[in-house]
Amino acid sequence: MGLANISATLLEISFVAYLIATAFFGGAVKGAKSESSYKNNRWGQIGIVITIIGFITHIGYFITRWIASGHAPVSNMFEFTTAFGMMLVGAFILIFFLYRTPSLGLFALPIALLIIAYASMFPKEVTPLIPALQSHWLTIHVITAALGESILAISAVAGLIYLMKNVDMTKKSKQRFWLEAVMFVIVIVIGFVLSASTFKLMGYEADFSYIDKNEQPAKITYNYPPLFGMNEYEALTPDAMTPWAELPPVINAKTLTTFVWSFAIGTVLYILLRLILRKPIAMLFQPFARKANLQLMDEIGYRSVLIGFPVFTLGALIFAMIWAHEAWARFWGWDPKEVWALITWLFYAAFLHLRLSRGWEGEKSAWLAVIGFIIIMFNLIAVNLIIAGLHSYA
Repeated sequence: MGLANISATLLEISFVAYLIATAFFGGAVKGAKSESSYKNNRWGQIGIVITIIGFITHIGYFITRWIASGHAPVSNMFEFTTAFGMMLVGAFILIFFLYRTPSLGLFALPIALLIIAYASMFPKEVTPLIPALQSHWLTIHVITAALGESILAISAVAGLIYLMKNVDMTKKSKQRFWLEAVMFVIVIVIGFVLSASTFKLMGYEADFSYIDKNEQPAKITYNYPPLFGMNEYEALTPDAMTPWAELPPVINAKTLTTFVWSFAIGTVLYILLRLILRKPIAMLFQPFARKANLQLMDEIGYRSVLIGFPVFTLGALIFAMIWAHEAWARFWGWDPKEVWALITWLFYAAFLHLRLSRGWEGEKSAWLAVIGFIIIMFNLIAVNLIIAGLHSYA
């Protein structure tokens, strides 16, 4: 068995471990009278042990893939997203031992599972680095940025738990609408995983040639029926579906097709769940947040931003600029990825300003933490995949 196969097996083991640990944290939340009674709860103790086992195997995946590829496994969407999921779990473990709150694991681990499942939809092959990526600064930049984002993600988890407990889902309100909107986005991600898995099992592929943004001929393979065509596309697969529209080279038509299919299937799934449950999906998860300590969740959310923000600043801005200068002989170029990294940084800077100078604590702080994570995921998904730029190789 090669290192690449061992790496894949270790990732699968970590996924299963996180899934089992989630169930134990659910038992801890259900059985505990309050957050403070965790220490005497065996379900929670077993849950964190299994989480640590999963995290160790996840690190094993990261190391073996690094050895197999000869470079840090953060150079494409599969590698970066699995690393992001690993760091999110690591950040959760650290916060858990500081605060001993099982409800955090009940919400953090499913998000990590979704991120890993999302990563599994991308090509997993070990590929050599293109020249622009052959730099130690790339490794430092990406790993530090992912670590910062993972710590910031914990603030969103704490914020979501806060809102789940604090928002009255029995009455119509803006808070109820937006909390349910968050659930809708999560279902859309599930829709992506389901749709990608379905077309993959069907073996669907359609090849096209096109002219890229550098006016060079290129080829691309669609794994979904093509709704949008690349610039000046020509079908290479007989009987392939004709795209509805041809898009300019600045837009990745293949990824936009994937997004539209995922959005459509996710929307159908959401409607079916609403019809079956006959209530907002957020209400389904509210019982798991009822025993959460709101003051504790607010503190976790705030401290996670205090720790994650400077780490993100180092990775996504400072180290990124050093790498950009080495790769492209300029520190800043207003590439879409660079712009959204700056937007993310400005948002969390505003978060801390509002928290410290305007007293935005509690529910306001929780909403900001959740919105911040949505911006991070938009940067990861839409900016990386749909908008063509210097980071499109990811």
